[in-house]
Amino acid sequence: MPGASQIFVGFRALGYYSNHIPLQVRYHQKHQEHYVITCVGKAFHTYNCSKLGIVSVSDSHPDSITCMAVDAYLVFTGCRSVIRAFERGRQVKHTYEGHQKDVHLLLPFSNHLISVDMDSVVKIWDIQSQELYLEMTFDNRTFEISALMHPSTYLNKILLGSRQGSMQLWNIRTNKLLHTFDGWGSPITVMEQAPAVDVVAVGMESGQIVVHNIKFDETVLKLYQDWGPITAIGFRTDGPPVMATGSTVGHIALWDLEERRLLAQMREAHGTAVTGMKFLPSEPMMITSAADNSIKEWVLDQSDGSGRLLRMRCGHRAPPNRIRFHGNSGQNILSAGQDSTLQSFSTVHDRHNKNLGQASMKRQQAKKKGIKNDEHKLPSITDFASETTRQSDWDSIVCCHRGHKVASTWNYQKCTMGKHKLENDRWKTQSDMGVEAQAVTITSCGNFCVVAQSSGHVDVYNIQSGIYRGSYGNLKAHNASVRGVAVDGLNQVTVTGAADCLLKFWKFKSKQLLHTLELDSPVSQMVLHRESNMLAVACDDFMVVVVDMETRRVVRRFSGHRNRITDMTFSPDARWLVTSSMDCTVRTWDLPTGSLLDCFLLDAACTSLTMSPTGDFLATAHVDDVGIYLWSNTTLYSHVSLRPLPSTYQPLTIVMPGTRALSDDEDEEDIEEPESANEVPAFKSPDQLSAELITLSLLPDSRWKSLTNLELIKKRNKPKEPPKVPKAAPFFLPTIPGLEIKFAPEEETPKEEPSSKIINLSSLQPQSEFQRLLQGCMDKPDYDTVRNKLRDLGPSAVDMEIRSLAPEGGGSVALMEEFLKFLHHVFTTRQDFELAQAWTGLFLKVHGSVITSEPQLQQQAQQLLSTQESTWQHLQQKFNQSICLINYLKSATL
Repeated sequence: MPGASQIFVGFRALGYYSNHIPLQVRYHQKHQEHYVITCVGKAFHTYNCSKLGIVSVSDSHPDSITCMAVDAYLVFTGCRSVIRAFERGRQVKHTYEGHQKDVHLLLPFSNHLISVDMDSVVKIWDIQSQELYLEMTFDNRTFEISALMHPSTYLNKILLGSRQGSMQLWNIRTNKLLHTFDGWGSPITVMEQAPAVDVVAVGMESGQIVVHNIKFDETVLKLYQDWGPITAIGFRTDGPPVMATGSTVGHIALWDLEERRLLAQMREAHGTAVTGMKFLPSEPMMITSAADNSIKEWVLDQSDGSGRLLRMRCGHRAPPNRIRFHGNSGQNILSAGQDSTLQSFSTVHDRHNKNLGQASMKRQQAKKKGIKNDEHKLPSITDFASETTRQSDWDSIVCCHRGHKVASTWNYQKCTMGKHKLENDRWKTQSDMGVEAQAVTITSCGNFCVVAQSSGHVDVYNIQSGIYRGSYGNLKAHNASVRGVAVDGLNQVTVTGAADCLLKFWKFKSKQLLHTLELDSPVSQMVLHRESNMLAVACDDFMVVVVDMETRRVVRRFSGHRNRITDMTFSPDARWLVTSSMDCTVRTWDLPTGSLLDCFLLDAACTSLTMSPTGDFLATAHVDDVGIYLWSNTTLYSHVSLRPLPSTYQPLTIVMPGTRALSDDEDEEDIEEPESANEVPAFKSPDQLSAELITLSLLPDSRWKSLTNLELIKKRNKPKEPPKVPKAAPFFLPTIPGLEIKFAPEEETPKEEPSSKIINLSSLQPQSEFQRLLQGCMDKPDYDTVRNKLRDLGPSAVDMEIRSLAPEGGGSVALMEEFLKFLHHVFTTRQDFELAQAWTGLFLKVHGSVITSEPQLQQQAQQLLSTQESTWQHLQQKFNQSICLINYLKSATL
């Protein structure tokens, strides 16, 4: 697509598990297993309940899903005013259109589907025919529908709850209002069928739960929850009369319905409102989801009646600040979110994901008091570094926190926060007001880490022991905030960049200053490619500077971003530098040529990006987005013609990838884009690069090597005796009439006289297409057409055409003379050199006697000889030079 990225194509998104849409549970009769369906924005995921492993991902919707419902066969989703029915959890099977407003409630009802939009318009659809069966309209001022359910055993009846607090029972077959329930003076948020017939649990915005008998219009039980509105209700069906309710603060209450009291509390079950809650039939298992991007499976087997966490799938609750690939396999991405958690996402499968936990100064106290009540919680991680060299021995990750001077360590293999908090003793005697750790790096050996602070200090620590090992500079490394630090691959040189526009190179061990490089603008951040010693420096003037650490000089300057540069990453071979900015662009720069190779726009600005060590994926994180997006590198599996983009290039906004990778026969959008003047045409190599060069045909060797030996090959491959055709037996074997079954003898067929093997030359008189083209060149020379025709023929066909040029083969002396002129033309143009040699050898071998007897053919053959010798001598001279140089390099002592 013109204006889109030529290098990167959207692959899929990571880190999505649930949002505010309630989850759904369905039972698969054939698999005999329960499945959980959760919404993740424009798609929904299907997980099995046995392991919470992802089973399928649906096709993407044009906008966010507003509601979901399931039956035994289909999954129904509402997106804007359109309802879709999915089969197998992926493909759209039915579409229902007719609502004017967004749909927010769905209820499968036998062979029908009931939908409610924001204007309280109720439509009943036939699922298979997609036809509208019934439509009911309500006034939002008197009855705004907020909940919908079907009472068990109530034939053709549905129960509607409203924001006004009242409920109505309708018969959808006769379209009649059967009964109106006055309500309890508070908006209804959720309704759920109890295990007992005629009993319905009603949750309200005031926090009140009413268990009501709708047959007699009597309240059975009233309960009150102090945590605010009721967001979800569920009932156990495995024996104990227990009801569970969810709240907006993430707590879950368990109620004993027999004793009419609170049985237990599950505090901080989720970080936000519990929007989805389902109990598995006849099992003490409860599955919950919330807008904190998590799914949790609980088993209610505690002594107090509460549940313990059995399985969980969770992502970030807040957008990531920094992402980096961990290790050399390119299969794990470390992500530091604004929720102060550090997580690892796998590019292969979700089961390999890890949650390293939330950052805290006192982790043991945080486990006792809970994550929400942690008084020593550290702020969000702004920068981190990881190294796999010694990760099996001690901590391998070091993080900086926003507004905090302490750097924390983490252990990747143990999936927990480390035991060290790296802080210098100077702050015990000096004021640390406003000091924070801004950049960190780990040496390639995995033993040391370097922490740069806003006060200008740069400290070195031993990761294993957490002991302070020295600082750079006499008092400070810089007189301004240090914003970047890097150490080369051999632990020889440390480079620091600060807001004083200086890059300083230090001896890593002795802390001695080696060199100072002054830049035009303050340093914003730095990224080092250790294998090539190339250092990328982002400046406050939106320019990127590339510094060679060997020569300590600026080797490249890239300008083009129009806002603050958020992150940078090198390709594995250090040929590309990919940068992101708050101007919503991602740009790819070519270091050897110093030009812009690729640029594309995104809907949301990219806050961090990283490229896989194997070069197959580019991962990005974006503003107000909890997911991580993978972009595949198309240059690894297809030919991409990369040319520098013009200065007037206008990139287009491309669509973010979904949670499911697109197959080869699918397109993200079928949108016709106008042709752009920025489109770079595909490069096509000419047939002849230069008239001075000798060009080969690149055809297989079998097309020309065996031309002069075809007779020998045919003689060698000739069978010793003709193949015998087996006698065909009839389907019904004939028999002789009689008491005993006897087969009739086969009738002898008369022998045919053998046909003559003498070829009649009169049948060869019509000229072939090749001879007609060659004869046409006598009037108007067009030898390129003749050459292309002869190139397309196989060895046997070429042999036949050349043999037929002689008079005894149906040709003439004039045709033979024209063929010699054709060979002279091919040698002159120096194209298809090996084919011309093979054609010449075959022609001379077959028609040598005819050439010696015809003077005009002798003259043409002499001219062809001189042309062929000059061409071959030129080629042989090049061969001799190359062979001489190779022999010298092999034998000489250098």
